[in-house]
Amino acid sequence: MKPITKKIKTYFIVEFMMKAVTETNFNLPGQTHFYKGKVRDVYTLSNGLLVMVATDRISAFDVVLPKGIPHKGQVLNQIASHFLAATSSIVPNWVIASPDPMVTIGKKCEPFKVEMVIRGYLAGHAWREYAAGKRRLCGVQLPDGLKENDAFPEPIITPSTKAEVGHDEDISEQAIIESGLVDANAYQQIKRYTQQVYKAGVEMAAKRGLILVDTKYEFGTHAGKILLMDEIHTPDSSRYFIKEGYEERQKRGEPQRQLSKEFVRQWLIQNNFQGKQGQVVPEMTESWVVEISNRYIELFEKITGSDFQIYSSEDVLKRIEKNILHFLNSYSES
Repeated sequence: MKPITKKIKTYFIVEFMMKAVTETNFNLPGQTHFYKGKVRDVYTLSNGLLVMVATDRISAFDVVLPKGIPHKGQVLNQIASHFLAATSSIVPNWVIASPDPMVTIGKKCEPFKVEMVIRGYLAGHAWREYAAGKRRLCGVQLPDGLKENDAFPEPIITPSTKAEVGHDEDISEQAIIESGLVDANAYQQIKRYTQQVYKAGVEMAAKRGLILVDTKYEFGTHAGKILLMDEIHTPDSSRYFIKEGYEERQKRGEPQRQLSKEFVRQWLIQNNFQGKQGQVVPEMTESWVVEISNRYIELFEKITGSDFQIYSSEDVLKRIEKNILHFLNSYSES
């Protein structure tokens, strides 16, 4: 598996690169369970490992869109690997190895059924709720007089339920504890972890000339220990602003320059789709698919500071399976 080493400047995608991986169907050694999420295919193994394949599926408003985005899975997996490694001394996480650009293997955790959303700025869903007149979000009181993309006095945590199907729902800290979704002690721990890893993410983003606007984390338990799970600080789970010119744009009431999946959401909104009953996903032309892929590659390079490398393969699925099996064989022998 050799990367194309020439730096991508135009992000031109040739024909062999246009094959998006939208599903996997492996039969791995010791496999006991398979779960197909909105974006990831997750394999549970009898030895306590979890194999997570980041496919090229793309979702918005909790709906999987009809076409995959080439290289998106690699972008998400490698950004997540980058930040999980960078924050592992702050918050323990589930990762053991990433044997393929689209795969992470780690410890199987018992997940808490909430997503810990933390927001430093009034953007996205929070802004849409605020603009509709709401001044309380997930039990958090919001000040009057804010404009879209204004900074909060301090970051706020606005959790949501983790729905296996359908839409996630906003929920307050009090409701989480009272309903038994997470006990009080564990919630305080994941709340502290959320604040700590977000602070680290904000600092790392600043070094790249970015503002980490908001993001979400998932946690679970393994062997009695709380671990950070899944992905972190990716364009699917996070929103970034370009730091240079942020204050000036706010003063002039101009839109902020973003690095996130928000441009996909905005395209859907402009085409009358927000995942509501009866709405139809607009047509995804090939040129739009290429544009999204280019934007994800650009996001990777800006966020990580590394060149994106495209791994050519006649059969990406065979490559992924081969790399997983090679790791599992060496792991069982160690």
